[in-house]
Amino acid sequence: MSISHAPPSSPEKDIPLKSNFADDSTPISVDLVPLLPASSRRTRVPRWLRRTTGPVLLLLLWQLLTSTGVLTADVLASPGRIAQVGSDLIADGSLPSAMGTSLQRVAAGLALGTVVGTGLALVSGLFRIGEDLVDAPVQMLRTVPFVGLIPLFIIWFGIGEAPKVAIITLGVTFPLYLNVYAGIRGVDAQLIEAGESLGLSRWGLVRHVVLPGALPGALTGLRYSLGIAWLALVFAEQVNADSGIGFLMVQARDFLRTDVIVVCLIVYAFLGLLADFIVRSLERLLLQWRPTFTGR
Repeated sequence: MSISHAPPSSPEKDIPLKSNFADDSTPISVDLVPLLPASSRRTRVPRWLRRTTGPVLLLLLWQLLTSTGVLTADVLASPGRIAQVGSDLIADGSLPSAMGTSLQRVAAGLALGTVVGTGLALVSGLFRIGEDLVDAPVQMLRTVPFVGLIPLFIIWFGIGEAPKVAIITLGVTFPLYLNVYAGIRGVDAQLIEAGESLGLSRWGLVRHVVLPGALPGALTGLRYSLGIAWLALVFAEQVNADSGIGFLMVQARDFLRTDVIVVCLIVYAFLGLLADFIVRSLERLLLQWRPTFTGR
């Protein structure tokens, strides 16, 4: 004979099943539903404040390290010194002039690279014979570092503006080609079938289905291309340049002016951030039809 011992029941923990579950008309006790206290509710912080917290903390850390002597002036100048140097460069007109020259080079290289990259992607993505003729050479050239072509560009185009624009164009072309090509080939086949069932011709499918479907990939490629364009500009302006932001950096390097170099790097960063903001604004404007996940 076996004897089973049941643990003693606690009047605070045992809940009668009959009173809560057996009868649907009997409401569940309020004590079973955990209520969050008001103090544990998350306070909503403005997004602009959250986005500026990181840069502000980094700036404060930078100022602290320079004030305590951990970072000396010949290694990295303080934020106050950087601001003063930037103000002086703006006052004497050297920084606005350099920014104007650099923006012209980026605009020319970006325009040419957009035309070439998008055109090759359309030929390769829309036509099988175009893919056979275009894709393999583009993939081969894509693996060649564009920086390594600078000596050839100097021999071919001289030391003027042409090699600088050519370097930026080459850097812009390949990201656009890859993303536009992937966007064209990634269009949903069901959309193609729906367009055909509606009686659209081949060019009607391209205009109303394929190109709108490839637009998100094209804008993503444009964002990548803008980042590479500024990178290519840094290399281009440090090779036989007599103007531009890179030329200011070369002069500052010769005179060991780390403060001027940091000012130029900050200008590069803000110009790149501004360009990315413009493309993201275009995405919100042109892709209103596409549902997106914005985070929780």
